[in-house]
Amino acid sequence: MKVKYLRTEEIEAASLQLLTEYGRKFGVVESPPIPVEEILESHLGLQLGFDDLPRLLSVPDVLGATWVSERRVLVDESLDPTVYPTKEGRYKFTLSHEVGHWQLHRHHFLENPGQKALFEKSVKPSIVCRASSQRDPMEWQADTFAGYLLMPKEMVLAVWQSRQGSLEPYVAVEEIANLSARWGLAEDKNPTVEVAKHLAREFGVSGQAMQIRLIGLGLISTKKPGPGLFSR
Repeated sequence: MKVKYLRTEEIEAASLQLLTEYGRKFGVVESPPIPVEEILESHLGLQLGFDDLPRLLSVPDVLGATWVSERRVLVDESLDPTVYPTKEGRYKFTLSHEVGHWQLHRHHFLENPGQKALFEKSVKPSIVCRASSQRDPMEWQADTFAGYLLMPKEMVLAVWQSRQGSLEPYVAVEEIANLSARWGLAEDKNPTVEVAKHLAREFGVSGQAMQIRLIGLGLISTKKPGPGLFSR
């Protein structure tokens, strides 16, 4: 499905608006982790459940699916954090991804008469999210929304300053090089550094997702700083 082009600033604004609306109803979220389950169920009024989605939908590598008219979201049972605690970060990101679809894309299905069949009580969902479809524009938008929702800029900056004592970036070049050498990784594969892992646990996300966010905010640098203004 073709979706309207959205700038990252627009997607971030949509995530912050959702957090603000949730805060007005249930109390402002001042510190991590973001209560994404409560946002999905209590605030948005969506039903949440688990199932074997590849079997149910006859589609491989499905992580989540949304039935728009039924206001229902299913997550693949392989991500159930009560059974697989190590998957909690991936689970929360998948939930936030589905919330992103709900906030950004549900109107495409509700306004399009041609989608009527998708609203019927059938096994076919309106939106199917596969691990191999990140390059699809709609999936990219939902992924971007999920990152902003789970790791709001001001909250990340506040936690970073509290932990690090300032907003100065951590230059991770040597740590990444050492980890890459230890694990035999290619140059284009960045291993997760310790500071990202620590913040990831606080925010309830994967270390990789947190590292990407920190790099995007300029708090982790993967390049050596250039010569200073007064260096010789």
